[in-house]
Amino acid sequence: MPLIGVLSDTHGVLPEAYKTFFEGCDEIWHAGDVGDIAVLEKLSGIKPVKAVYGNIDGQKIRQFTSPYLFFNYGEVKVLLRHIVGRPGSYIPDARKQISILKPDLVVCGHSHILLVKYDEKNNLLHVNPGAAGNSGFHKMITMLRFRIEGRSISNMEIWEKPRMKTI
Repeated sequence: MPLIGVLSDTHGVLPEAYKTFFEGCDEIWHAGDVGDIAVLEKLSGIKPVKAVYGNIDGQKIRQFTSPYLFFNYGEVKVLLRHIVGRPGSYIPDARKQISILKPDLVVCGHSHILLVKYDEKNNLLHVNPGAAGNSGFHKMITMLRFRIEGRSISNMEIWEKPRMKTI
């Protein structure tokens, strides 16, 4: 059963545990605000990476990423983009995209808030892995991994640690 690693909002910094947490994964998905191309290079050194750019990402990162990706992973239709909102409160263009593409899984970032929630209205699983970097207001640094088999998404695991406060 394939294992997928998911992270977002690294802002140029990966937590030390990224290698061990993602080493058994088949792919790693980064939902934007990469911050430094070295982050994608390090992740690609472990497993294949799918990544989108976020609002803080400059031209160097945008050369290697896109604003969103829509793809099938097995039988699961996946929409990966940085800014989406959350179930019941999607931003207008994400709401339109979800309506047209009808993904089974939406993976996003931006809020720095870990949220995994089933969206009954749109019949999809909404996954925001929170923030894996140290920049922002979040209290915990988080990353996720889960299994996909057929149309099933299961065994969701969270890696977390308290964010270091900077002065």
